[in-house]
Amino acid sequence: MTDFYESDGTRLGFQDRGSGQPVIFLHPTPLDHRFWLPVTEHLKGVRAIIPDLRGHGASELGANLPVGGFARVPDAPVLTMAQLAADILALMDHLHVPEAIFAGCSIGGYVLMELWRKAADRVLGMAMVCSKPHPDAEANLTRRATTIAQARERGVGAIFDGMAQTLVGATARAQRPEIVAELRTRMTLTAEALVAVQAGLATRPDSVPDVATIEAPVLVIAGGEDSGVSPAEMAAFHAAPGGCEFHLLPDAGHFAAYEQPQKVAALLADWLGRCEA
Repeated sequence: MTDFYESDGTRLGFQDRGSGQPVIFLHPTPLDHRFWLPVTEHLKGVRAIIPDLRGHGASELGANLPVGGFARVPDAPVLTMAQLAADILALMDHLHVPEAIFAGCSIGGYVLMELWRKAADRVLGMAMVCSKPHPDAEANLTRRATTIAQARERGVGAIFDGMAQTLVGATARAQRPEIVAELRTRMTLTAEALVAVQAGLATRPDSVPDVATIEAPVLVIAGGEDSGVSPAEMAAFHAAPGGCEFHLLPDAGHFAAYEQPQKVAALLADWLGRCEA
C-alpha cells in the first residue's frame, strides 16, 4: 500500500516494507517504485523504503519548478537532482530514519550522489545500479532537447515506446519478450513531468570529483548490454576511498535490476551483510 508525505508543499508517495536495516531504493525514470519490487521480494531482514520520485507514480510534480537552467530549452521547468534529494531527506525525516543504505538505478544514482553531497552523514552505503557519476555528454544534451520538443509536440507515447525497447537488454527481450510491454505500462509520466525530468538530467552536476570523497562502502552493478551507462563509466567508482565492489552482469541492460532481480538481490544481500558487519 502506498503512503504519502509532503516535501516543499508537494504530495509524494512511497512504500515501506519489511523490517530490519533501512534500505532506500531510488528507481530509474520513467518508471516508479514498482521497478524495485522484484528485487525487494528476494531480500530478507531489510526494511525496504521505496519512494516514487517527484513527478513519477503516485508523486505529484509540484508547482514552481525553476525555469531557465537548461540553456538549450530555456523555457523548460527543471526538476533538479537537488530537489529530488531534498525530497528523500524529507521522507527520512517523516519516517524518523536518521541514516540508511541506499540503492539507486540511473537517475536514482544521480540523486544518491546529490544526497552524498548534501548529507553524507545519513548515507551508510551506496549501491549503484546502471548509474554513473559523469554529467551528460554533448550528444546526450542534444537528445534531451529533442526529447523535450517531441514530448511537447506529440506527447509521450512514442517516446516511451522507444524507451521500453532500448532500455531493456537484448537478452531479456529475447528470453522474456513480455518484459517490454510490462515495463511500458509502468511509464506513466505526463509530458510536463518528462520535460522537467529531462531538463534536470541535462543539468545534473559532474559527480566524478565527488567519488573521491565517498567514505561509505559502494556496490556497483553494471549491465553489459546497457546502451546508456557503460561498465567503463561505472568503473569510476573504484576511486571511492570507502571501497568499491564491482559486478558486471554481461547479459543485462539499463534496467538490470528488473531484468535479473534474483541476481541483483543476491549481490545486494551479500554486500549488505558485509556493510552491517
